[in-house]
Amino acid sequence: MTTLGIDLGSRKVKFAALRDLEILWLRDFDTIPFYKRYGGLHAGRLTIDFAALELFDPAHPPAAMVATGYGRNTINLEGARIVPEIQAHVAGARFQTGCDTFTLLDLGGQDTKVARVEEGLLQDFLMNDKCAASSGRYLENMAQVLDIGLDELARHADNPVSLDATCGIFGESELIGKIVEGHPLPHLCAGINATLVKRVLPMLRRFPQDVLMVTGGVARNQAFRHLLRQAVEARLLVPENPQHNGAIGCAVLAAARPLEK
Repeated sequence: MTTLGIDLGSRKVKFAALRDLEILWLRDFDTIPFYKRYGGLHAGRLTIDFAALELFDPAHPPAAMVATGYGRNTINLEGARIVPEIQAHVAGARFQTGCDTFTLLDLGGQDTKVARVEEGLLQDFLMNDKCAASSGRYLENMAQVLDIGLDELARHADNPVSLDATCGIFGESELIGKIVEGHPLPHLCAGINATLVKRVLPMLRRFPQDVLMVTGGVARNQAFRHLLRQAVEARLLVPENPQHNGAIGCAVLAAARPLEK
């Protein structure tokens, strides 16, 4: 049986297909071009042109489809069961790692989520969806200011320049000032990565520090992981596919209840 999971994120739309609980394939698209090319609204429901996407043979559609994403209450995707983001990300993290007790830190494009899972059950969670200063969007904006890519930004963790602005917009102005002062690019990159760590630490303080599971696109940033590992007592765990974790979780949930769409 094949199931499809969809994570309609603010920066990326991610797909995951599972067959008999094995990952068949993963795909992702930039969100705005995706909606322009493949999205539509009919009778108040979001539709996706799956034929144009060519993700699967139309003669053999997935047995079930589950979706989640940024602003899930407005998704209402036709043909899919909608689940909360936290539920999808916890299911994905458990599936990818086999771990049942952990604290989840998911850094998405525009929000940050922390959840506590014990023996497979969600115990508590916290979301910061009011400000993008502690999300992947912050890294994107700062990389643009430096005129570099995210891969270059992710290489540097040593000798971080101190960046104290708590607002992402003011942070850009502060970074420009540091450039003018003549700080080396690697130190500026390290300062940006260290600032993101500094911003998520307050969200982690109320949760146990045993295993910290890091997901979302920011989890691919090795400098962020290095600095976070230095700042917490927990053992860091990153799933093999951190950016697709929510979509994978959706596909897992679809397999658990295949008859409900």
